[in-house]
Amino acid sequence: MEFKELLDQFHSGNRRALSRLMTIVENDQEQAADIIKGIFPKTGNAHFVGITGAPGVGKSTLVNALTREWGREGKRTAIVAVDPSSPFTGGALLGDRIRMSSPMDNDYFFRSVSSRGSLGGLSRSCSDLVKLLDAFGFDNIVVETVGTGQSEVEIATLAETVLVVLSAGYGDEIQAYKAGLMEIGDIFVINKADLDGSDKMANTIRNMLIQTSAEREGWVPPVVKVVS
Repeated sequence: MEFKELLDQFHSGNRRALSRLMTIVENDQEQAADIIKGIFPKTGNAHFVGITGAPGVGKSTLVNALTREWGREGKRTAIVAVDPSSPFTGGALLGDRIRMSSPMDNDYFFRSVSSRGSLGGLSRSCSDLVKLLDAFGFDNIVVETVGTGQSEVEIATLAETVLVVLSAGYGDEIQAYKAGLMEIGDIFVINKADLDGSDKMANTIRNMLIQTSAEREGWVPPVVKVVS
């Protein structure tokens, strides 16, 4: 297919064209820069939500629940889930695709990408992939980071709202203290709140945020307990 025809189909709402353009951008092919230049005038309308946290805290399940809730509100959601890549082959399991496989309506779009060795919890192409989804007309765009826990502050430069997901019993309190996650979170979510220790963890995180509120000009991010 000719490049111009692919862009025309993208602008007409063709999801296959969107997927093909995302592949070109992700692989940093020759036309990647021209794609971003061509779609850039249509960007700036979506709300970007970043979701980060250690493995096992239920980030993907939370994203699934949020997507369903936004769907009930009539909002179209796109998700970019970044999975860790092998240091040997560069490949990735893309396991988030399995956890996101429950039936959704046509207003839902999901893309798994490999981090390809990039640090900070994102892939190198993530910012451009988000621009494509924004230009396509999605209302909410969720970027779920790799989930390494301690180096995932890069999401704060991309997302307008950052959710830091924690869960009692996963060592997240210690990780949050030393990871810089306390500085990037706009909302702190204690997932699996039916587990023992969730109330204690929520109070601990809340007290830490109060102590650092001066750095946020007095604003204290909310701490929300959920069972995704």
